[in-house]
Amino acid sequence: MQSTLFIFVAAILASVYTQVSLPPGYEKRYPEYYKFSKQARHPRDITWDKNIGNGKVFGTLGQNDDGLFGKAGYKQQFFNDHRGKLEGQAYGTRVLGAAGDSTNFGGRLDWSNKNANAALDVSKQIGGRPNLSATGSGVWNFDKNTRLSAGGSLSTMGRGKPDVGVQAQFQHDF
Repeated sequence: MQSTLFIFVAAILASVYTQVSLPPGYEKRYPEYYKFSKQARHPRDITWDKNIGNGKVFGTLGQNDDGLFGKAGYKQQFFNDHRGKLEGQAYGTRVLGAAGDSTNFGGRLDWSNKNANAALDVSKQIGGRPNLSATGSGVWNFDKNTRLSAGGSLSTMGRGKPDVGVQAQFQHDF
């Protein structure tokens, strides 16, 4: 979960950093043929999603300078009632490139209700070790001014010893 959050934040920072703003008078200093490369590559990604039964099949095929890639998966909501909301997802990726190929697959379960949430993510790279990440947190109100917040995480990331994290907070507003 932490690595997913790190990748998500890094992707946002990269996209913000790469946005270009043109200074005033840019159009006057440079002729039109210098602004855009004639060799510009157009995106060739194909993305789809289709509802099937109670779930959704999704995928992307594409290419970039590093090679070809494909991502596909299936997502389904199992229930959304007094027990909370439970969603599951199974996914796989395949990358073909000059530096090597890789194949990953995995699955994820997310459960949440009004007080707590939990997630379990299991993945494996072909030829590698399985990765396991489990997180959970909750907030319980004792009265209108007192509450307990607690959470924890467990991650193996393919190594022998797991990383474990626990946090709790008791708060009373006077």
